[in-house]
Amino acid sequence: MPNYILRDVDAVRNNLLPLTFTRPVALLRVGILTLLEKWQRDLPGDYSFSTVDYLSRKYPTVVHPHDNIVISSHILPSPALIRAIQALEPGEGLRWGDELIARRGAWEEEPTSFKMLDEEPRSIRRLYEIFGRNDEQLIRDFVPLTRGRRSQPISSTCTVIGDRKLIFIEEGATVEGAILNTRRGPIYVGPGAEIMEGACIRGGLAMLEGSVVNMGAKIYGATTLGPYSKVGGELNNVVIIGYSNKAHDGFLGNAVIGEWCNLGGGTTASNLKNDYTEIKLWNYPARRFLKTGLQFCGLIMGDHSKTGINTMLNTATVLGVGVNIHGSGFPRNFVASFTEGSPSGYTDVDLHKFFEVARRVMARRHKELTEVDIDLYEALHSITEQYK
Repeated sequence: MPNYILRDVDAVRNNLLPLTFTRPVALLRVGILTLLEKWQRDLPGDYSFSTVDYLSRKYPTVVHPHDNIVISSHILPSPALIRAIQALEPGEGLRWGDELIARRGAWEEEPTSFKMLDEEPRSIRRLYEIFGRNDEQLIRDFVPLTRGRRSQPISSTCTVIGDRKLIFIEEGATVEGAILNTRRGPIYVGPGAEIMEGACIRGGLAMLEGSVVNMGAKIYGATTLGPYSKVGGELNNVVIIGYSNKAHDGFLGNAVIGEWCNLGGGTTASNLKNDYTEIKLWNYPARRFLKTGLQFCGLIMGDHSKTGINTMLNTATVLGVGVNIHGSGFPRNFVASFTEGSPSGYTDVDLHKFFEVARRVMARRHKELTEVDIDLYEALHSITEQYK
């Protein structure tokens, strides 16, 4: 089998913080699948990652002595790009302009010749492109994932608006008493997932394994609920990577939520400024807020972060890893990792307390906080001190 290595490009990875503090770029989810899963689908083979040192113990690089195909991990596969990578010979690289997209050969070997792509490949370079590209990627993932397969029947208790063929319900999923509208995109319900009665769904929607939409929820496309996530209230164009909860009322729009997060009941995150002007978003490499060109941008939330009940978040708020927000008033638009408190004051999160909470949260999904994870978060705690 070919040996593929998905390589993080430092400049891109840094622009995708805080989500890439805890994972390689290729484990970001856009559409139904992660970037890794998209490549595995389109180019079968053995895959590993090349990322920053403190993540490498959990996500090691597996190197073939002589023949590896190294692909920039933020690039999204397409038929033309797949053909170009398959045509690479040892010692060749594939470029778009000055950017190296892929290369073939020994791990330490630089390409000696290059082929040029005819068109710029799709990619994820900025945080807001995760929800911005979610619609196109959800459709692109839905078609091959369901081709030639038969959905479970749609319950007679549901109301369907649009093409019923754009609804796919996997074995073990439950959908009862919901309104399902496919006029703007497909609806994919993964194994063991559940849409409860009274939910109003407007596609595109992707629900991964074990995810739940609570009673009376209102979900607009393009929204992705990663594995074992639970949502309620109102969502519009939200990507939840996995294992996170927004189970109660409150609004979330044009947002990306990491893993092991919890938004307390009534939490609402603005995605539009009152004066309708262009939104600025915190950027880690620049250490300041940068223009996005967007009118709509909501919450970006790193792994293991929490909000208390009735939390109010300003437009384009960025919460790092291990953040705990509670109390009244609006927190600032950027809260550094391992910080807890309210607008009246913030303190550092004690790592021992963080690990205790993480163990309890993960145990609810039958997952374990490993020694490798602990080493990762201890390293990350030191790395992120500079942003406080």
